[in-house]
Amino acid sequence: MDKFLEMKVFASVVDEGSFVGATERLEMSKAAVSRYVSELEGRLSVRLLNRTTRRLSMTPEGEVFYARCKTLLELLGEAESELTSKAGEAQGTVKINVPVTFGNMHLAPLWGAFMERHPKVELDVVLSDRVVDLVDEGFDLAIRIARLPSSTLISRQLSTTRMVLCATPRYLRKHGKPKTPADLVDHKVLAYTYLATKDEWEFEGPEGRVTIKTRPVMYSNSGDTCRAVALSHQGVILQPTFLIGDDLRNGTLVELMPEYRSLELGIYAVYPSRKHMLPKARLLIDYLADAFRKPAWPA
Repeated sequence: MDKFLEMKVFASVVDEGSFVGATERLEMSKAAVSRYVSELEGRLSVRLLNRTTRRLSMTPEGEVFYARCKTLLELLGEAESELTSKAGEAQGTVKINVPVTFGNMHLAPLWGAFMERHPKVELDVVLSDRVVDLVDEGFDLAIRIARLPSSTLISRQLSTTRMVLCATPRYLRKHGKPKTPADLVDHKVLAYTYLATKDEWEFEGPEGRVTIKTRPVMYSNSGDTCRAVALSHQGVILQPTFLIGDDLRNGTLVELMPEYRSLELGIYAVYPSRKHMLPKARLLIDYLADAFRKPAWPA
């Protein structure tokens, strides 16, 4: 009897919650599924499942064995993926979490070329500015924009972006240009909700690091919204160059106090473990690193 097949059938019964569900998932007859589980229990001399007419549940021994089965089956899948990827046949689904604005502007145009290059790899792209738990939520990797990635994760830097203080020429004609960070208390600030430093904006200037507590007239969890309101001449924003690079180039937004530079952030691909990193995820990270070797936004 194929021990891995026994484990696969048992795990499928548990995952689907029934023998019928496992038959559909595995494309086996119900008799075959039942036989595999029964022979597994017989070989181990232990009951793994409690069966009643209404429900199916694992015994304590079954719970322990199920956890081991899942680990072994995942390792087998990784080994198969590694072999196929080395032969140019990477396959399977990569679930990736990306920030909303960066994902729409700079990642969305890249997915198609990657899929064409690796037709057997499927992408599950989830856009959210929330910091997800990669392990608990089943993500293979995430793109994060931060000064430093989480110490609990493995990371690879893809690029950088700089936070720039700016406003429209029309707003500045009406309200004047701030000359130092302290002048921001007299300006209408449009704040990004998820900024790591919250209302305290940091700058490196001639006198060293300066931190000023702003008094925003608007908050938004969308950088696009902050930019749109600033472009309607309603205030000052602190946003990354990957978002406002074109606005700075064409003059619709003007950088303020250039001698006071704000945060420089890294753009990272992060993943839970280098040891069990799937080849398909590694291929995607390599592809993104190459794509951002020369970023489209200003430094």
